[in-house]
This record gives sequence, structure tokens and C-alpha cells, in this order.
Amino acid sequence: MVDDTALGEFLRSRRGGLKPEDVGITSYGARRVPGLRREELAQLAGVSATYYTRLEQGQSNRASESVIEALARALALSQDERAYLHNLARPTIAKPPKPAKPAKARLSTRQLIEAVSEIPAVVIGMRNEVLAWNTLGHLLLGGHLDADAPNRPAERPNLVRMLFLDQHHRDLYPRWEDAAGCAVASLRLMVSRHRDDRGLAELIGELTMKSAEFASLWSTHPVANHTSGKRHLRHPEVGELQLELETMHLSDEPDHRILMYSATPGSSSHAALQLLRSKLDSVRQPDWSVAARSRP
Repeated sequence: MVDDTALGEFLRSRRGGLKPEDVGITSYGARRVPGLRREELAQLAGVSATYYTRLEQGQSNRASESVIEALARALALSQDERAYLHNLARPTIAKPPKPAKPAKARLSTRQLIEAVSEIPAVVIGMRNEVLAWNTLGHLLLGGHLDADAPNRPAERPNLVRMLFLDQHHRDLYPRWEDAAGCAVASLRLMVSRHRDDRGLAELIGELTMKSAEFASLWSTHPVANHTSGKRHLRHPEVGELQLELETMHLSDEPDHRILMYSATPGSSSHAALQLLRSKLDSVRQPDWSVAARSRP
């Protein structure tokens, strides 16, 4: 979870990744730690070394927008890292975490993903829990699970948890380290926007305790919003797939996302998806009417 130490940890991680020569600083003598010294970064950002030290040590949580922007420029942060830094630097009022209320996908959203039956589609909430999937999405990412599991909040699959703790799902990714890095980086960004969400806190705590790989990645503060691009999968039934991921954000539920996976027409991956789709007749369709009746 993002706590009061996260800002300092993030600044130290990025400061440690910059070499003096990268930013035009001449280094003299032995350096006890890698990266820039605090006073060097402060000088680059145009702030006092004392003030920067207080910021990094968590003794000041009211940095102005101009100071945060100056630090972002000095650290050469990416757009996603810059947004993350601003999220961390916002003053917050201490309050207990919000209850982790189960999210729901609207019936119209469920009908939409079922209508695009030619491609796998999955609806996820802000905690990366699967709120709904069309049958091809289920067969692609979680065919070993009950297709109706997203309709039962206590049993919902979670794509990040599955990536680290579900061997069947993990085996889908021949480049698992890349997939894991993307997942953690995206989760970092989401957590920074919802710092008081109990569900996210519980997810981070569980993964940190159960997966040394997750704990190691989390500690490095990767930050990036991986919402599109190529995804290489190795499916146990249809083999290798090179797919393109596109993510749609729902306007009235901005933290709900529809993940859609497509393949180039005529490619072997497209043929593999068609082969997977041919199994639809033997798979029970999710019962959206049950989900609709369960809505308040």
C-alpha cells in the first residue's frame, strides 16, 4: 500500500538511478552510495538541500506544484512517473481505509463484451478483479476457472493475484518477468490514486506475504500505465499467440476497464483465436440474467 513513507522511497529510488554524468555533474572523490546526492538533486531542482531532505524524510507533505514539477524534471521522470509523484505529494487527511465494497459491471457493459464474440474481452475493476468476461476472454485467461466466478464477489479472479499465485495463469506468459513488471507498475499507479482503499491494501499485503517476487518488484517502485501494446501468450490448448491489447475506460466508472485482445487477420494468432472460439459450443455461457437479478 502507499503510505506516508512512499514519497521518500520513490524519490530515493529515482535519485539512486541517476548518475552524476547523466545530468552534467562532475563527480569528485569516492561516492558512498550510487546515484545523486540529496544536495545535487536539490540543486538541479532549484530547491534548498534542507527542504529537499525534509521532503524525502517525510517531514513535509505540502510541496507546491512548482516544486514537484521541478523535481520531476530533475529526475527525468516519465509522464506516468510524474503523475505518480503528484499523487504521492498531495496532502492527505489521515483516515481509516474505505471498506472494500465489491464492484459491479453494468448489465449493458456485460452485453457489450458478449456482443464482441470474435475477440477476448474482460472487464476489470480498480483492484484488477474480474467483474465480467465474455466466453473467449474466459477461455483465454482463465479457462481452468469457473466461467461464472466473476458473478460471485468472494470468488472473483484477480489478474494480478493470478499472475503471481496461480500457476496455470502464470504459465500463459512465456515472458513472465515482463508481464509481472508491467502488472506491478500499473498497480503502483492505481494505488497512488486510491491511497485509502482497503481492498488494494489487502491485495498488496497478501501478495507481499505470499510472493517474494512481487515483494521484490514492489520495493523498486516501478510506475507505468500499461494499457496497450503487444501481449505474448502461450495457451495450453492453442499454443503461441501474439495479441494486441487495447484498454477502454468507462466514462462513468473510470477505474473500470475493458481489456480487449485482438490478432492480425490471417496470422497464426488469429487462427489460434478462431480455434479457441470453436470450443464455445462446449462451454456454458455466463448467465448474465443471474448477475442482473443480483444488482440492488
